Amino acid sequence: MSSDFEGYEQDFAVLTAEITGKIARVPRLPPDEKKQMVANVEKQLEEAKELLEQMDLEVREIPPQSRGMYSNRMRSYKQEMGKLETDFKRSRIAYSDEVRNELLGDDGNSSENQRAHLLHNTERLERSSRRLEAGYQIAVETEQIGQEMLENLSHDREKIQRARERLRETDANLGKSSRVLTGMLRR
Repeated sequence: MSSDFEGYEQDFAVLTAEITGKIARVPRLPPDEKKQMVANVEKQLEEAKELLEQMDLEVREIPPQSRGMYSNRMRSYKQEMGKLETDFKRSRIAYSDEVRNELLGDDGNSSENQRAHLLHNTERLERSSRRLEAGYQIAVETEQIGQEMLENLSHDREKIQRARERLRETDANLGKSSRVLTGMLRR
């Protein structure tokens, strides 16, 4: 089950990387290519949503004790998907502004360069944010695993203490029976 989830994760990572690259290129493309790129990105966003749905179904089939780790990953992936859609909307707005400028005869090269620079910086910030979120998710998962290990160790300690107590009782009983047998032999 988790191998299917990990396969979907890999597909999702590849797809989101492709989408991010294409979104960054949209403002710099000629108008005909932009239309094709926008349509292509829309199609890939739909594929990414379908992958998220498949991953969500896989998480629901995982046993409850392991589900927490995968649920955290899903939250992170859904946030990433939301950011991709936001970036795509911004890119489309930039694209529609360019179309408007072409229709109205505005040159706007400096604002286009500024917009492209801002989009590039925004993309870098969001990549950094995603890395930070991924690091945070790993820390949360590590904390959960550590907590589970501590609980297991606590249970094991209780078992060992009970076994030790039974051993003491058995030793005491053996001592009593040894004294009784010794007394019987003397008689």
